[in-house]
Amino acid sequence: MRVVIAGSSGLLGSHLVPALRHARHEVIRLVRRAAQAPDERGWDPESGEIEAGALDGVDAVINLCGAPLGGKRWTAERKRELLRSRTRPTAVLAEAIGERGIPTLINASGVDFYGDTGGRLITETAGPGSGFLADLCQRWEAAADAARPARVVRLRTGPVLSPSGGLLGQLKPLFSLMLGGRLGDGTQYMPWISLDDEIAAIRFVLENREISGPVNMTGPEPVTNAEFTRALGEALGRPAPWVIPGFAMRGVLGEFAQEVALTGQRAVPAVLEEHGFTFQHPTVRSALGAAVSA
Repeated sequence: MRVVIAGSSGLLGSHLVPALRHARHEVIRLVRRAAQAPDERGWDPESGEIEAGALDGVDAVINLCGAPLGGKRWTAERKRELLRSRTRPTAVLAEAIGERGIPTLINASGVDFYGDTGGRLITETAGPGSGFLADLCQRWEAAADAARPARVVRLRTGPVLSPSGGLLGQLKPLFSLMLGGRLGDGTQYMPWISLDDEIAAIRFVLENREISGPVNMTGPEPVTNAEFTRALGEALGRPAPWVIPGFAMRGVLGEFAQEVALTGQRAVPAVLEEHGFTFQHPTVRSALGAAVSA
């Protein structure tokens, strides 16, 4: 297929591009500057402009755009930035896809769509939750509706376990210094997925055209934060005896701590499993072992 990817320079995009090319797909990268390489096409999501011909003959568009959730305190201005960095590029691409009759849009989203689900097992049939991130994901997904009648896939991704960057990029230095520990009471669930499985699953939904709608991009066995902390400590060969109190995290990180670190979703990848996807790393220990040893 001829596939256009927006957000190709991020953690997922930089691994997805070579994986799709290895599978003999042609990949065009949308870049927010003048195109400089043969596989690049320029675009400006803010103005809504896409380089002429960039979407000609395209079979699918994969949109991975979105500012990182962490790194800054969630002020009102930061929240607007997080929302617009997702909804604006999605709206521009979805409208162009709908107008040109492109068959498929695969659009990023987050498992935060479901809000805090406690210990309930969550599949793609579950409704939306509440909170800033749940609302952000709902509006992000709604922006993709303009692509219809194209097939629209919504990738509800959990934290991706990568050898560098992402969640482990933040945690590994702390654990290496023996400063790792569970967050709050540790009972909140952490949906996770290995980088290898995330990339393979995106390719899987791209190539299986009967898959549409929401797809939980999570490992098949979600774990609590306490279980994840123990598994990461074991993978790194470092004890993780500490407990970071919830009140301390909320005091330092504010709303980010409450929505990202102290609550979670016990989400499982029902759609992927129903369609026969096989996980390379079906357990968190397997995923962490692969990420740490890479």
